[in-house]
Amino acid sequence: MADEIARRPNILVAISDDQSWIHTSASGCRSIATPNFDRVAKEGVLFNNAICASPGCSPSRASILTGRYPWQLEQAGTHASSFPAKYSVYPELLEKAGYFVGYTGKGWQPGNFKASGRVRNPAGVSFSQLKIQKVPATGISKTNYAGNFEEFLEQKPADQPFCFWYGGHEPHRSFERGSGIALGKQLAAVDVPSFLPDSEEVRSDILDYCLEIEWFDRHLGKMISALEASGELNNTLIIVTSDNGMAFPRAKANVYEYGIHMPLAIRYPAVVPGDRVVDDVVSLTDLAPTILEIAGVEHPQAKGEDNSMTGESLVPLLESSESGLTRFCREEVYSCRERHSSSRWENLTYPQRCIRTSRYLLIRNMKPERWPAGAPRKMQSGKLGPEDGGYHDIDACPTLSFLIAEKLNPEVAPFFSLAVAHRPALELFDIQEDPACLKNLSGDSEYQEVSAKLEAKLNLFLKTTGDPRLNGAEDIWEKYIRYSRLRSFPTPDWAK
Repeated sequence: MADEIARRPNILVAISDDQSWIHTSASGCRSIATPNFDRVAKEGVLFNNAICASPGCSPSRASILTGRYPWQLEQAGTHASSFPAKYSVYPELLEKAGYFVGYTGKGWQPGNFKASGRVRNPAGVSFSQLKIQKVPATGISKTNYAGNFEEFLEQKPADQPFCFWYGGHEPHRSFERGSGIALGKQLAAVDVPSFLPDSEEVRSDILDYCLEIEWFDRHLGKMISALEASGELNNTLIIVTSDNGMAFPRAKANVYEYGIHMPLAIRYPAVVPGDRVVDDVVSLTDLAPTILEIAGVEHPQAKGEDNSMTGESLVPLLESSESGLTRFCREEVYSCRERHSSSRWENLTYPQRCIRTSRYLLIRNMKPERWPAGAPRKMQSGKLGPEDGGYHDIDACPTLSFLIAEKLNPEVAPFFSLAVAHRPALELFDIQEDPACLKNLSGDSEYQEVSAKLEAKLNLFLKTTGDPRLNGAEDIWEKYIRYSRLRSFPTPDWAK
């Protein structure tokens, strides 16, 4: 039995923190070098349309761990709440099957996993003790991710396969301002997303972000080298992705492309023919059932239990030799958000649901009267604070500061509005033509049939999979405890 367990594949899942799909050199980004992500993609499969289950850390990571969508996870489906122990996570299932399990850096967080009966982080046993004394920029974590992985390998019993979660804190805010330029990056190399103004401030902010992605990639490379040295590289399933999009206005905490479209590369030569690029839409909820199938471990879905996995195993696609649009995946996946930061009166959420195909993204903004980026003003010492002192669903950053400072500039005002203004109840985008999600087609007669078809599919899926917002319990999202900071906001006009 021990020999049988030892022959099982190892699992290495590497997750950066707040990285949009386009920001790897494998995807053509000129301002970045990610040779180790590129290697995994070249020797395995690069996915062009991988969609996270939510554009925020906690719910996205919970979905990766469970194979379920956030609306199926109660408290774990929102930000900075708890993680009910009744939901199976793949590291625990692998551990029960004989795997040695651990993680370094950021596991499932932010939130309070102990509040719902868990005794440790759902990602496994922490290996984050080793630190680096000097890092390239002050925003970069001093956790020695690769060193901790090597420590994990040293502690692993020889007769056990391993499951390891590498959770980089990069490129999460905050960044050291100007660090990208200071370390040799060029403003001219930046491709500014068209929902942001093309200014020196924004370009520099993006370079700081790229620098942190490269730090994450560097540690990935060291882990790959450690696997090569131990002779375990080709017996290890390597998955590299992120949890949600870049921490810039209209990206992270939004179900637009730059919030939900993730980098994803998978390498495992025993099963996966390499040098392939796949255009099928896949969900990060698919990762848990894929991992378990490759490891030969039964997951709850096979038993028909209430906490079954909604995601679908990618093994048939991985085993194939097909590229482009293959015959192995469904035509659409889904994403959502509820609460992100404490950003509105009464700690209200901004509920969104969306359906994503290889061409279209349809979004339902379920409470369009609420501010999508958070209320513009908050209370301070019992008094109303300054104008534009809110927007806390956007991470504080030089780009947001620039938008606020220049909001009366006619050249900048449209970008400020895109980031913070109210949005319609329904949005439809052709993401092949408009990846920045700037042209809403939902009111266009030419797209009426497309819009109606996608909305019907979205609503049916949400009802079938038990979304409280479509099954008579929508207020439950406002009742889940937030364990992080709470802010106070003035009563909105619609609530008076």
